[in-house]
Amino acid sequence: MSPDIFKQACERAFDDMKAQSALYQPTEFWAEASEKIFKNLDSEGIANFRRASLPLSFFVPTYGQPGNGLGQTSEALIQLLTKHIHLSEKQKQTLNAMFIGRQQAEADYRVLVASVLSKADTSLLNFSESEVGNPIEHFEFDGKKFSRSALNYLLGLAFLNQFTPLKNLRTVVEIGGGFGTLGEILAKTNNNVKYMNFDIAPTLNVADYYLSNVFGRDKVGGYFQQETPVDVGETTRPLNVFGAWQIEALDDPVDLFVNFISFQEMEPEVVQNYLNHVDRVKTKWVLLRNIREGKQTIKEHGFGVNEPIYTEDYKKMLPNYESVSSNVRPFGLKTLDGFHSELLLFKRKC
Repeated sequence: MSPDIFKQACERAFDDMKAQSALYQPTEFWAEASEKIFKNLDSEGIANFRRASLPLSFFVPTYGQPGNGLGQTSEALIQLLTKHIHLSEKQKQTLNAMFIGRQQAEADYRVLVASVLSKADTSLLNFSESEVGNPIEHFEFDGKKFSRSALNYLLGLAFLNQFTPLKNLRTVVEIGGGFGTLGEILAKTNNNVKYMNFDIAPTLNVADYYLSNVFGRDKVGGYFQQETPVDVGETTRPLNVFGAWQIEALDDPVDLFVNFISFQEMEPEVVQNYLNHVDRVKTKWVLLRNIREGKQTIKEHGFGVNEPIYTEDYKKMLPNYESVSSNVRPFGLKTLDGFHSELLLFKRKC
């Protein structure tokens, strides 16, 4: 896709999005960011979106910088130590692995392997991530490649697999799917699944770009093919990317709904609207990842959300679902400053 065509597609998606209900518009956290991300992608190129500055800050997570919060500090520290202290090659490699995030990535990979090998279905271990988007960070373990985004989702699916076999999934819906990682994992590990991602501009454009470049244009349907969720059952395409507002046309039953992190960046009424649709189509399982303590607020920090969402809020928003399990370790994350990035699993009541 040429830069001009991508730009035009983004402009069209923005125009369509702005004509929708406020429930499908970017909320406070994303309102200004979405426009800036579009401009950043236009200047740095969609082919390099996995190393462009603003995507790295919003929807392309990393273990090393900028995700570790150190910026250029890590490189400066290594240079300073090397200059004043004699370090062996092994010591240099150890420091480098710490600063670039390899040790944390490998720790996540080890959890994945240990949890999956205990199950009959080990298909998740066959996954290797594409290099589309020119990633700034990719780690190789056992001959396969992973980003932080990939390992986040793989750990989430491994957590889900403790309660229901992944091979039974046929229809998976996600809100705010970043650049399409979950769709890539599902399409590479489950030949029978259909995936639908609903998102705002320009990330819906990025997800469509990524998945169509990984699997081919003919494998990805949705908004850019002038389709609605009603069309999904009538095509053989395993992957579909829609505008957030198109979730209103979702009609067939869903096996799994997923939201990783983006709900915590929305306002409660917006999240409730999406979950109403999840409930409406009688989704069997709901898998969420959310900060237990809630997102920082605009009032206290000058950025963030007006009203944070907590774990208990999801239980209230999903009255027809029972809470099955929650997990921070080993499948989620407790940050050094004490926040809990928590996986939550709900099952529809009989």
